[in-house]
Amino acid sequence: MKMAFMGDMMSPAPLWHNGPSPGSFYNFPANQSNFSPASRPVQDCRTHSAAPITTTTSVIAVKFDKGCVIAADTLGSYGSLARFRDCPRVMKVNHLIMLGSGGDYADFQYLKDIIEQKIIDEQCMGDGLLLKPRSLHCWLTRVLYNKRSKMDPLWNNYVVAGIQDGEPFLGAVDKLGTAYEDAAIATGLGAYMATPLIRDALEQGPLDEEKAKALVRKCMEVLFYRDARSFPRYQLGVVTEAGVTIDAPVELKHDWNLAHMIVMK
Repeated sequence: MKMAFMGDMMSPAPLWHNGPSPGSFYNFPANQSNFSPASRPVQDCRTHSAAPITTTTSVIAVKFDKGCVIAADTLGSYGSLARFRDCPRVMKVNHLIMLGSGGDYADFQYLKDIIEQKIIDEQCMGDGLLLKPRSLHCWLTRVLYNKRSKMDPLWNNYVVAGIQDGEPFLGAVDKLGTAYEDAAIATGLGAYMATPLIRDALEQGPLDEEKAKALVRKCMEVLFYRDARSFPRYQLGVVTEAGVTIDAPVELKHDWNLAHMIVMK
């Protein structure tokens, strides 16, 4: 009996069926990371999307003496089809920050959900600290650069507007993670058509809130006439130390009687 007992100790039964031997690691079949590179299939099964489907166009933003203004239309284009006409893309992050997005609308919705959850987590902490616009701007550069480095970019341009330590802040981040700050920011076709208008106005002197709103409305009108992917309904948001205000979508007053002056060559 003693010898049999010693024999059991020298060669114990497995811990469980097909389980790991004592002192060794078990390679789970579903865990591909445990396989050697030589054992991987020649063609990786992962696929990435690099072609946005439902897209949005320009975001216009300008800094004035006490805050910032952002505007963007509500059209989601399905290729060249003006398919979705209620796609708001100016969002309130907290009472000091607004965010505007142009590009793939699904990618914006994905990141919007993450940001909203970050704000909820921050409120649950209850430490009295708020996310600041520079912090959100920096975080977006890291997220977008990380995604493009994995060859799976979020196909968006973002504009962050807010109040940082009592001063207006305006910054942009593109899908590559490239970021900058400026007093006048326009994405999409607006970068070519609206930016000169805003910079000319800023060179004439500092803007107040009403002048900044009027300037942004003018830019949206110009883009509606010139950008085939724009729409006459748009949102306009303002952020000051008093908080964030995002108006309900408004309609542009447009007049196509000048169409007869356009000559195709």
